[in-house]
Amino acid sequence: MAQLSDDCFAFSGPLLRLGDMERLIAERIAPVAETERVPLAAARGRVLAADVIAPVDLPSFDNSAVDGYAVRHADLKAGADTRLAVAGRLTAGAGEALSLNAGQAIRIFTGAAMPAGADTVFMQEDVTTDGDDVVVPKGLKRGANRRLAGEDIAKGAVALAAGTVLEPQHIALAAALGVTDLDVRRPLKVAIFSTGDEVIEPGSPLPRAGIYDANRYLLRELLERLGARVTDLGILADEPAALARALRAAAASHDLIVTSGGVSTGEADYVRAAVETIGSLVFWRVAIKPGRPVALGVIRGEGGSAAFVGLPGNPVAVFVTFVRVVKVLLRRLSGAQPQAPVALPVRAGFAYKKKKDRREYVRVSLKRAADGEIEAIKHPQDGAGILTSLTQTDGLLEFPEETTSIARGDRVGFLSYAQLIG
Repeated sequence: MAQLSDDCFAFSGPLLRLGDMERLIAERIAPVAETERVPLAAARGRVLAADVIAPVDLPSFDNSAVDGYAVRHADLKAGADTRLAVAGRLTAGAGEALSLNAGQAIRIFTGAAMPAGADTVFMQEDVTTDGDDVVVPKGLKRGANRRLAGEDIAKGAVALAAGTVLEPQHIALAAALGVTDLDVRRPLKVAIFSTGDEVIEPGSPLPRAGIYDANRYLLRELLERLGARVTDLGILADEPAALARALRAAAASHDLIVTSGGVSTGEADYVRAAVETIGSLVFWRVAIKPGRPVALGVIRGEGGSAAFVGLPGNPVAVFVTFVRVVKVLLRRLSGAQPQAPVALPVRAGFAYKKKKDRREYVRVSLKRAADGEIEAIKHPQDGAGILTSLTQTDGLLEFPEETTSIARGDRVGFLSYAQLIG
């Protein structure tokens, strides 16, 4: 399990900015140490544990980038077309080694090895054939349409860096280098549960004051999308001793425990009391809206310890704090390289005011305005419990801590849901 000290989340000050949170996680949290070797077919979504060093040049030989004619640039006339004798034909994969003499050209196809002596390729649509000759136009630069050995990756270079979350393009590169297996970190083991006597499992009869549990389903999908192996502990009652037993048992076999609800300062928020009996809890009153409070700490189990994150109870706040807090911690624990979301500039279609020193996220839809600009339209309902504000929008606008007001027409930063959950 993750080996965490009781003070790994410790910080000074009553309110923590997101940038400080990310720095503390990078400095104080170590990734899981266990690794395994997997075939390429099972590598997507896994975190690379060691650099992949190119065992060969890619490509491994000089080859043609187009269908056309390979020539010696020295044979070409500077101010006029050049007639060359076609001395052979090369297709991709052809094993014969052809040489090019002065005044000759070789008919060549995409991917075929360049013949000895050739350094330039004319595209077939740019030339004129005349019997056994080809007439090539003036003006083509030396080396045109030729792929050099190692121009993609040179033998001995780092092709894929440790910490890369392997996607199809990474796996394709490994395959192109002849690699069949990769060293990856083991998947994170994450336990989730919801709290609250009012929270009811979907499909059960709904009491008058009950609500169906959406948060566990949201968390499970978000976690599994990031490669975690999730254990769903269900809905735990508001009883400190039972919560403490469940947390302690989960810590013995998981790297991270994520809960929703019960972490504020109210009298009925029992998670805090339970955590403090079996571990240490530092309330990171994270300067984020929607989302505060978010609690982080360490749970001590028999034989190991686990990181703990307690999220708010409202589902929109769960989503925002997951993608901007839990995801950062999850990537660090899994050994993945840090990944700061890149906000794309769009035009605000509304005015907005916010408090200073707090990062705020506003749910918006994108539309193209009459002048062609992409404009962000704010969802009409702000509440952190309005799930349709996530299903009916395209992403979040990110307003930095220093910002206090946004005017209609201002450039603002947009984060798509696809980027945030990926």
